[in-house]
Amino acid sequence: MTQENEISNKKELSPEQREELLKSLKARFEKNRNRHKDLEWAKVQAKLDANTEKLWSLNEMERTGGEPDVVGHDQEKDEYIFYDCSAESPKGRRSVCYDREALESRKKHKPENNAIDMAADMGIELLTEEQYRALQELENFDKKTSSWVQTPPDIRELGGALYCDYRFGHVFLYHNGAESYYGARGFRGSLRI
Repeated sequence: MTQENEISNKKELSPEQREELLKSLKARFEKNRNRHKDLEWAKVQAKLDANTEKLWSLNEMERTGGEPDVVGHDQEKDEYIFYDCSAESPKGRRSVCYDREALESRKKHKPENNAIDMAADMGIELLTEEQYRALQELENFDKKTSSWVQTPPDIRELGGALYCDYRFGHVFLYHNGAESYYGARGFRGSLRI
């Protein structure tokens, strides 16, 4: 096993990866103050420094094109909230169906993966509809793409799954068969640190 594989199996970043990620996160944080007006980078970085496994998850968000950024701070739990803030649904997470059950139900032309398993492997959660709408309050995302969102069990039990996008000045919530997948649909994740 190579050293790189050992690091990825432990869900830890090399010092170089960590430094590069922190540099990217800080630059994005400073550039997009509208997403976190009253927060200070030094306090965010202190939390990141104390949570190496979550730093690994942030790196996975970054690696797959999510451009994670701080969108809030839960003062009660003292946790910073990160969402994927890429303009469009993250490129490295598109063309996936909703979950494993949907993937296994396809007889032909199966996608390579599914949103729920990918998110779990990355250590993040799909945005809920409420979180997606809150993200859109900060600025407009998914003007050309769409993103799977967490689907209530009663809808999922009937074979459906939910996704959202931003069109015509509004956020829209839609449904599809959970087994469907499209080149312009991925998912956005959230992470608390």
